[in-house]
Amino acid sequence: MGWFLDKVWRLSRYINFISGVSLTFIMLLTVSDIILRSFRKPIIGTFEIVAFSGAVVIGFSIPLTTWVRGHVYTDFLVMRFSDKTRNIFHIVTRCMGMGLFFLIGLELIKYGMDLKKAGEVSPTLTMPFYPVAYGLGVCSFIQCLVLLCDIFKTFGGKHE
Repeated sequence: MGWFLDKVWRLSRYINFISGVSLTFIMLLTVSDIILRSFRKPIIGTFEIVAFSGAVVIGFSIPLTTWVRGHVYTDFLVMRFSDKTRNIFHIVTRCMGMGLFFLIGLELIKYGMDLKKAGEVSPTLTMPFYPVAYGLGVCSFIQCLVLLCDIFKTFGGKHE
């Protein structure tokens, strides 16, 4: 079981690295565009590139954020339950999350196929939309794996 947790951890870190590179790219692009605008030479399509990259930043960072518990928890009610009840609650909510992210992933992959079939592209740079939809769909499936690992950690007594 440890090998599975390790693989999902590494995969989450890898896609989070892609998210970080994308965020750095957004910052460099925005600063460059602002500087070049003062010389009346703006970077064409900056808005589109930032929008695509922003989707990558958010979607690709979700699995690792979940793994390290980097989001806000409101456990004040759950903490009053016994350990057994808390674990059951934890497992049920993780299963619900897995179902939700699985459906999101499926719909994003379907949406990406529709975008590819229709030839949808951005207006200025004519960049295709479907790779972003596919990437976010894959990240949703990785999020399902992270939530599954959370369940395994609960059964193994290693959950926080």
